[in-house]
Amino acid sequence: MEIKLTIGLGNPGPEYKNTYHNVGRLFIDHLAGEKARFKKRGSFEYFQLTDLPTLVKLLTFMNQSGGAAFNARKYFNSKSREILVVHDDSDIPLGSFKLSFGRGSAGHQGIESIIKSLKTNKFYRLRIGVRPPRETQRKKANELVLKKIPVRERQILQNLFGKLGVLYFETR
Repeated sequence: MEIKLTIGLGNPGPEYKNTYHNVGRLFIDHLAGEKARFKKRGSFEYFQLTDLPTLVKLLTFMNQSGGAAFNARKYFNSKSREILVVHDDSDIPLGSFKLSFGRGSAGHQGIESIIKSLKTNKFYRLRIGVRPPRETQRKKANELVLKKIPVRERQILQNLFGKLGVLYFETR
């Protein structure tokens, strides 16, 4: 698995910053660090790390992620199989994750858009769980993903990001 681009999905704008749907963008910010200065390039912004994959945040809304992901792939001359897309997954419990390759969208509109634009599902996905642990009645994904993440759950995600970040940098 050689990754050249790590793309975090989410929605642009401050009103979406700490929502479940922005977990991919939040993870990219975690990897880049507080002092990172992203460069803007059309429909995406990026931060290049020495000898590590380029970190990319798309500047389009989640459901239109495909065009921006295609533009980033083309700009950095990467193959689809060299891309890791990081996104929320409402079927996975908060604090958990799954790494997959070559799967369908499972109803995730951002991933569906990317599959259509790249004309393949042959890319890696880091699916970060956002399903609240004590949910008494299971909400539909669209009822959950645009909600603000409570502080306690943000801490769970930060702990997961820390563990995933160590794995991310150690596997290089």
